[in-house]
Amino acid sequence: MSTARERWLKEGLKVLAEEGAAGIRIDRIAARLNLSKGSFHHHFDGAEGYKKALLAHFEKLSIETLENAISEVGESAGARVILARLTKLVRPGGTGLYRPELDVALRAWATWDADVRAVQTRLDEARLSALQRVWRSAVASDEEARTAALLPYLLAVGATVVFPPVDADQLRDLYELLLPLVPDGLGQASGHGEGPEANLRPR
Repeated sequence: MSTARERWLKEGLKVLAEEGAAGIRIDRIAARLNLSKGSFHHHFDGAEGYKKALLAHFEKLSIETLENAISEVGESAGARVILARLTKLVRPGGTGLYRPELDVALRAWATWDADVRAVQTRLDEARLSALQRVWRSAVASDEEARTAALLPYLLAVGATVVFPPVDADQLRDLYELLLPLVPDGLGQASGHGEGPEANLRPR
């Protein structure tokens, strides 16, 4: 990917986060970048081509950020260790795993654009599948792993949709409250043999 193309895509995500889909206008992005429309047409096949490239860029970036974070620890490290690492990557500045303004803008865009909705659907599934893999060694079945994966993911989604969104530091604090409930391994979440979800039940 050329430097100019990267700049177009990076700036497009900034505009999306700041102004929503309505802000994705080529003339305005060109002015922000101090680049010509000729540069734009050299790299993208019109506005529709730019939209598709921008969505593909965000999808790839989002999935790779999560997968790389898991790989750096190694899935054999266990659910608690990996989730502790992911918790540390919830940080302000838009460089970690939590980018609320961008996520809100994409979900809003997805409500009326089928292409964006398809990207959002794949993103949700990819993120949940990654978290499900993390949990699998700590629970007895794929179904339990999926349920366990939903808890941190839905917490993140919910944090973006309240107004104003929960900031990264506060969300990280919430995850740190949950970390002691994560089992070190299969059957270690409860002393009663009830399974790892038992610590999350009211007593």
